[in-house]
Amino acid sequence: MPRVTTEIKDHIAHVTLTRADKMNGVDIEMAEALVAAGQALLTDQSIRAVVLAGEGRAFCAGLDVQSFAVLAAGDPEARIMPREFGNTNLFQELCMVWRRIPVPVIAALHGAVYGAGFQLALGADIRIAHPDAKLAVMEMKWGLVPDMGGMVLMPALARSDVIRKMTYTAEPVSAAQALEWGLVTELSEAPLEAAQTLAATIASKSPSAIRAAKRLIGLAESGASEDEVLLAESREQTDLIGKPEQMEVIAANMQNRAPKF
Repeated sequence: MPRVTTEIKDHIAHVTLTRADKMNGVDIEMAEALVAAGQALLTDQSIRAVVLAGEGRAFCAGLDVQSFAVLAAGDPEARIMPREFGNTNLFQELCMVWRRIPVPVIAALHGAVYGAGFQLALGADIRIAHPDAKLAVMEMKWGLVPDMGGMVLMPALARSDVIRKMTYTAEPVSAAQALEWGLVTELSEAPLEAAQTLAATIASKSPSAIRAAKRLIGLAESGASEDEVLLAESREQTDLIGKPEQMEVIAANMQNRAPKF
């Protein structure tokens, strides 16, 4: 059985972790499948949004414990230090690739969202969690540190003391606490359905404007200078005004109908 499936329907890519019997625990095969799924979407011009979810009782309970033995049996230096995907290794890429996808990525979270699963969720633009979901920076439980992009992604969302407490203790927190700390966007009794509804809303907007917005937000969050961000705003807007998709939005609004792209 595949570790990850991708179904594209109505311009939305539904990416699902399918290792339900292991609570979608990440082993080497799962890591490779997630990277392959993400990279396949990088250049797909047909998609307008992505929904990331997990089958079974959990979104992702973290690194498969049996994978520790595999990693420990080899040379950690040789496994971890090489940059296989630009500036990332395999395990970092499985989280970071979702940030590079040019359309919004929405993660639907339920059950355990631990360790690798937590960092994977952080790679999404938006996280919708079930109220009963539990989130944790779990690596310290195993005598490790977050090393899958978490230290790039967490500081953009939460305060330093929150990151330190979660990292030092490895204790799970409730979805409500994660919401208060900025690690979750919103709560829903049906997070997958909520994510799909939000994705459909995004998919109904101008595809070129949505992609431009994600580029612009990414630049603004990257530490770019004020001059760079202001210039980018103008550049993106100039490239949108008067183009076919923007003109279709205007026509649809004037005619009180849904735009057709």
